[in-house]
Amino acid sequence: MTGAPSGGSGRFIVLEGGEGAGKSTQAALLSAWMAAARIDHRRTREPGGTPVSEAIRSIVLARSDLDVSPMAELFLILAARAAFVRDVVRPGLAQGLVVVSDRFALSSLAYQGYGRGLDLDEIRRANAFATGGLEPDLYIVLDVPVEVGAWRQRRDGMPPDRIERSGTDFLERVRDGYLALARSEPGVRVVDGSGAPEEVHRQIRSLLMAEFPATFATARG
Repeated sequence: MTGAPSGGSGRFIVLEGGEGAGKSTQAALLSAWMAAARIDHRRTREPGGTPVSEAIRSIVLARSDLDVSPMAELFLILAARAAFVRDVVRPGLAQGLVVVSDRFALSSLAYQGYGRGLDLDEIRRANAFATGGLEPDLYIVLDVPVEVGAWRQRRDGMPPDRIERSGTDFLERVRDGYLALARSEPGVRVVDGSGAPEEVHRQIRSLLMAEFPATFATARG
């Protein structure tokens, strides 16, 4: 992807993956781990994190009664992302925080690109405009088979949102897209998300300590 990592003393870490991959669970475990190590951080999500972005999130995910085209869906998400970068990510990085987000720009390439069929280069250009060229220091893609993610959501009593109702074929394309992006894009790592939450968390901790030893020097593996 175009752009440059966040730079400075802060770090921008993004958890990615398909539905039921465990992103929210792993974000919570990372936050608890960093709090125990007294690492200043902010946990957030995307689309979301600001009042404007949360309002857009409710349209994108909850309003299944609306006929939202792939292009309109993309630009709604980009509008939320622009507010998210301005009001959450850049201020956090300026304060030297580790910003941990559940999703960012890689989701647009996977969902609206590979999933919906929009042109990947057009998405990259639009995203670079929305973010001012900001890129995470690291994307961690939690990879699980689509059927495993669906089972987890049924187990947890989570009704499918508007995007999840796009069907299994769509979700398979999204998963394939994430794996293809991990092979082609810099700063993207894949972690097998199929194991128990603590096992996956250990893998993520090890990855972060290896990638950013200075940032996580006070943390224990």
